[in-house]
Amino acid sequence: MLRFLTAGESHGPQLVMIVEGMPAGFAIDPVQIDFHLSRRQKGYGRGGRMAIEQDQARIVSGVRFGQSLGSPIAMVIENRDFANWTKRMSLDPADRESAHVITRPRPGHADLAGVLKYDREDIRDILERASARETAARVAIGGLSRQLLEPFGIDLLGYVASIGRIQATAPDRLPMAELRRITEQSPVRVADPEAERAIIAEIDACKATGDTLGGVVEVKVTGLPVGLGSHVHWDRKLDGRLGQALLGLQAVKGVEVGSGFQAAAMRGSELHDEIAYDPQRAQFIRSSNNSGGTEGGMTTGEPLRVRAAFKPLSTLMRPLRSVDTKTKAESVGTIERSDVCAVPAAAVIAEAVVAFEIANAFLEKFGGDSYREIERNYRGYMEQLRAY
Repeated sequence: MLRFLTAGESHGPQLVMIVEGMPAGFAIDPVQIDFHLSRRQKGYGRGGRMAIEQDQARIVSGVRFGQSLGSPIAMVIENRDFANWTKRMSLDPADRESAHVITRPRPGHADLAGVLKYDREDIRDILERASARETAARVAIGGLSRQLLEPFGIDLLGYVASIGRIQATAPDRLPMAELRRITEQSPVRVADPEAERAIIAEIDACKATGDTLGGVVEVKVTGLPVGLGSHVHWDRKLDGRLGQALLGLQAVKGVEVGSGFQAAAMRGSELHDEIAYDPQRAQFIRSSNNSGGTEGGMTTGEPLRVRAAFKPLSTLMRPLRSVDTKTKAESVGTIERSDVCAVPAAAVIAEAVVAFEIANAFLEKFGGDSYREIERNYRGYMEQLRAY
C-alpha cells in the first residue's frame, strides 16, 4: 500500500515529503511534478506569497535513472520566503526575543483550539503548520501518484464548480481533453465563460471590502477499471477513503460523490443508474452516472466524480472579532498575508489527493513489487472482465 508523511511549516526552510510503497520500475519525471506545482500557484484572487515562491520538488531518494526503485521516495520543496523569516522561525532559543508573539486568534482557523490543545503562548506555533502552504506537498505527492496511474490510461482533472454563490457548468459529455483545455486556460478554472466573468467580478468586490470567498471544486477521473475499493469493510470503501482524504485538506467542510446531497431529494427510479451490456466492447455499461462512478464502495467503470466544498479563507483584511489570549480583552483576529480566493488552486489540490487515493486503491487491487508485475496482474484482470 501507499502511504505518505509531510513535514514543514509555512515559513520554515522547506516542506518535506516521504512516500512509501511506490513499486519499482515506474518512470518518474520530476518535470511533471513541478508542472502540477505550478498549476497550484495560479488562479485569480491569489495573494503575495505566490509572487515569492516558485515551487519545485527535489527528489532526494527512491529514484535512479528516471525510475522508481521500490524504496521510499523523499522529496523537498524549498520555501523561498524563509529568507525573510530566519529569525522568526529560528531553531535557536536565543532568537525568541526577536519574535513578535501572536495572541489574537482568527475565527475559522486552527489558532485558538491549537494553542489551547498544545499549551502554547504564541499562535504562530500553530498557524505555521496549519497553513495551506502544506498543500504544496500534497500536490507533489499527487504528481508522483499520477505517474503510477498514467501507464494504465487513468486520467484526472480538477476544476471549479462554483465560487461563492456563482455556479459554473461543466457539460458531462465534454471530452476530458477539451475540458482540460478550457479549464486550464480559465483564470478561475471553470468551463463556463459567463460564470468566469461573474466570478472575477465577485472576487474583485470581495478584495475591495477585505473579505474572502470559498467554493466547490469537482474532480473527474476517467479510465478506471471496475472494482477498485471494496464493500467488505467500512475502511476499504473507496467513497469513504476519498471523503477522508478530501476532508483532510485545509478549509474543506463537505464532500459528495456523484449526485451527493441532491440524491436525498430524488426517488430511486430517478437516481439509480440502469445497467446494460455492450457486446461490441464486451462490458457492462450504465445509462447514467448519478452514482459518480462508485457503487458499494467500489468503482463501476464509469467516470468518478467527487466534489469538495471549501469554506472562505480565515484571514480577512477586515478582521472579525476575537479575544486576546493573553489579556482576555476583546480584540480582532490577526491579519496574516493571505488570498482573497484560493478555490482555483484548491481544484488542483483536490485533484492531487484523489490521485493518491486512486493510486493506493489501484495497488491494492493489482499489487506487486514492480511495474511489470502490476501490468501482468492488470492485464489478466481486464481479460477476466472481458470473458465474464
